[in-house]
Amino acid sequence: MFNYKYLSREHLDGFDNYKYMSKDTSPLSVYVMHPFWNKVVEYVPRWVAPNVLTFVGFLLTVLDFLLLSYYDYDYLAASARVHNETTPSSEPLNGHTEIIPQSLWYILAIFLFVAYTLDGIDGKQARRTQTSGPLGELFDHGLDSYSVFFIPACLYSIYGRKDFSISPLRMYYIMWNLLVNFYLSHWEKYNTGVLFLPWGYDFSMWTSTFVFLWTGVKGTSFYKRYIFGSYTLANAFEWLIYATGVFTNLPVALYNTYLSYKLRTGKMRSTTEALRPLWSLLSMFIVCTIWVHKSDRLPDCDPRALFLLIGTLFSNVACRLIVSQMSNQRCEVVNWLLWPLSMATVLSLALPQYELSVFYAMTSLSVLAHIHYGTCVVRQMCDHFRISCFHIKQRAD
Repeated sequence: MFNYKYLSREHLDGFDNYKYMSKDTSPLSVYVMHPFWNKVVEYVPRWVAPNVLTFVGFLLTVLDFLLLSYYDYDYLAASARVHNETTPSSEPLNGHTEIIPQSLWYILAIFLFVAYTLDGIDGKQARRTQTSGPLGELFDHGLDSYSVFFIPACLYSIYGRKDFSISPLRMYYIMWNLLVNFYLSHWEKYNTGVLFLPWGYDFSMWTSTFVFLWTGVKGTSFYKRYIFGSYTLANAFEWLIYATGVFTNLPVALYNTYLSYKLRTGKMRSTTEALRPLWSLLSMFIVCTIWVHKSDRLPDCDPRALFLLIGTLFSNVACRLIVSQMSNQRCEVVNWLLWPLSMATVLSLALPQYELSVFYAMTSLSVLAHIHYGTCVVRQMCDHFRISCFHIKQRAD
């Protein structure tokens, strides 16, 4: 079942010749986090495989998502009230009851920060145990491409989707903005050969951890207030996400790519080939957006499942891009999941009475297909390099 060969001989040969190149210029990362991670990794036993750290960190972000799914599946808990009261615009909402236990927010914060730390030390553990290689990087970035949706999906529970917040449709676009920002970094590497680690990652992890902690102290009612006029804290969160993408990540990615052509330090692909990885993601976004806007039910009926669907589709597209850039192979222009997604969209719009069944079937197919792809690729690379994903082989003396 998990022996399907997704990687060609050319992919595997490309991985044999792969050399990791990255640049991290974030002051928070360079001056604070890396010294911290250098200390933390010393407490990790040398027999612990780096991929174990990576996978545990990923599972902690999934656990955050599952815990909030249990307490707040519909993103309505933050809007629960005991009774309605008129409140001044500068004051938090009165008559509010906390459906999500406030102690849970502390747990979520701890899980998130531990996941962030494990993501920071897995590479250091690999170098420490002399087990660095393409599998570890692919495993790390592949799981990161999935985590990028889980964290904002958790943060949305703080604001909810009713009063003083933003609609699921607007959160849908915020989610895509975050996914695209992640994708741009790897599209940039596809063309430059260098992974320029974005500044926003470290700041977003610290901010998210602090917000969870603060919510544990104050509760979700703290966010039920206006900043000025009719603009709320949720609106500020929305603006910040878009500003980060439009004014920082995108210009930097374009500039670094331009510079690699000017100095002839990158892959020197033609314009058509350089843009090739973008079409797969763009086509997914277009079809999903048509479905959401033409539907009478999405995204309001089940925004959490919708976020899971687009997060999974995105991760599959991103993982295939990462495989292509690491193996120095041509990226595919269309992801095969686009076809069942398009069929599901047409079917649900033509027969709206079956839309929810089609929607959940498509979500399930995407998750299962992505798990199958990831598992098969990891197993194939383990066989090729004669290593174990979660175990360090003893070296012969």
